[in-house]
Amino acid sequence: MHPIRKQRLILVLFIVFFSSLAAGLMGYALRENINLFYPPSDIVAGQAPVDKQIRAGGCVLPGSVDRAEDSLIVSFLVTDGAAELEVQYNGILPDLFAEGEAVVVNGRLDGDGVFQASQVLAKHDENYTPPEVADTMKNKGEYDEACEGIDYGA
Repeated sequence: MHPIRKQRLILVLFIVFFSSLAAGLMGYALRENINLFYPPSDIVAGQAPVDKQIRAGGCVLPGSVDRAEDSLIVSFLVTDGAAELEVQYNGILPDLFAEGEAVVVNGRLDGDGVFQASQVLAKHDENYTPPEVADTMKNKGEYDEACEGIDYGA
């Protein structure tokens, strides 16, 4: 083999190897930051991973909000019309959080089927519903009477 061709081949192999290595390392680093959305019916059905960072969303069921008297722990039920998911959150809820309103929660599902939220996101006005929640509600084709007034994707 000619020395110049050999040098080019080594250079190309070097570039391919280190590009593949960089892409692999980036994929490995970003794998923990993937935050998939699951509707309450999928979580209750056991399709969501346990102890992995995920998102869930739906309507806060009226009458389900339970605040602890001695701490900031709040538990409530989130529904997509087909199932109800119990959510526990330790912190101050957003000002726009209310019963009968759409909400998205970030956190982990524990072994008991309770969603341990690390962040609660409430919608910002009466015309907005997070896209994931709107798509889920449209796909299920079912609406809970308590959350009937919410526009799920207009």
